[in-house]
Amino acid sequence: MPDIKDIQEEIVEEFSMFDDWMQRYEYMIDLGKSLPLINEELKTNDRLIKGCQSKVWVDATLEDDQIVFTADSDAIITKGIIAILIRAWSGQPPAAVVAADTSFIDEIGLKEHLSPTRANGLVSMIKQLKMYAVAYQTQLN
Repeated sequence: MPDIKDIQEEIVEEFSMFDDWMQRYEYMIDLGKSLPLINEELKTNDRLIKGCQSKVWVDATLEDDQIVFTADSDAIITKGIIAILIRAWSGQPPAAVVAADTSFIDEIGLKEHLSPTRANGLVSMIKQLKMYAVAYQTQLN
């Protein structure tokens, strides 16, 4: 599997193909449709990301020392945002997720094109995914 940096560069490259933000939003919506969905029974309050305007549930499991994320959201743009993060970080060692740079989000221009509440939600999503990774990293050490 490619490492996080390679996947992030691939995401930046894909977003650079679009001329305007409406096309990028449409692409994010498409990414959300391919999101590995969380099982319905895992859509519990303890898996809800705090700080998101929309409901976003995230779960993480450890498989062969790799962290695997699944998620869902009740909003299509938010689903696309979490899909981008999961694409970059799922299937990677927890330590790599903990250390992962998030500058690719700025490179695709995501933060500056989100409403303040969605931008806060993005920060909360990053924080939650990294907290799962820290927990699994601790478990592995």
